[in-house]
Amino acid sequence: MKAFIFDMDGVIIDSEPIHFEVEIGTVKYFGAEITQQQLENYVGMTAPEMWNEIRNEYKLAHPVEEILAYQLENKIKALRASELEPIEGIKEVIEGLKQRQIPVGIASSSSPEFIKEVLLKFGLTEYFDCIVSGEEVPKGKPAPDVYLKAAEQLGVKPEDCVVLEDSSHGVTAAKAAGMRCIGYVNVNSGNQDLSRADLIVSSIHDINLDDLSRL
Repeated sequence: MKAFIFDMDGVIIDSEPIHFEVEIGTVKYFGAEITQQQLENYVGMTAPEMWNEIRNEYKLAHPVEEILAYQLENKIKALRASELEPIEGIKEVIEGLKQRQIPVGIASSSSPEFIKEVLLKFGLTEYFDCIVSGEEVPKGKPAPDVYLKAAEQLGVKPEDCVVLEDSSHGVTAAKAAGMRCIGYVNVNSGNQDLSRADLIVSSIHDINLDDLSRL
């Protein structure tokens, strides 16, 4: 392992409940109804790709750009008002990687604006050697683009990277990039198929940095 790449939502912070709540409210605002169970199918996708699909499926009349602007504004408001803390154990993993001089990055499907808000809220910006949004590459997860871009920015070959993910789309993206992947079972991320991950953990505390060579 020469680099470690984190997904963000559901891995660094338990933000999926915020996403679900705002997305349900956004669909309702634009004239339709959607459930959390239905939204679970989109976990790990970028907002533009997700809202294109939802707009077509639920026959929303407004343009995607308007929907995106509304949901982003409300997600940032909800994040700022929340009492969220980083997921238990995640800071210790990040600090452990830094102590071992292993480069760390973020490869998230969230927008650059939301990633920035999260890292500022928790004072984590300085920990990461690269930050890549799925909206900054040609295709979001489950395509491997965001992870390949992160590896490129870190100056490491994809096969020398380990990824931490909580969604089926994210695991698929990491494996498609040729990386090893830890699947984190986060109950708040919904019903996610992590079976393709090389290692599955139910707690961040179960990640042993000295034992990752077995991946």
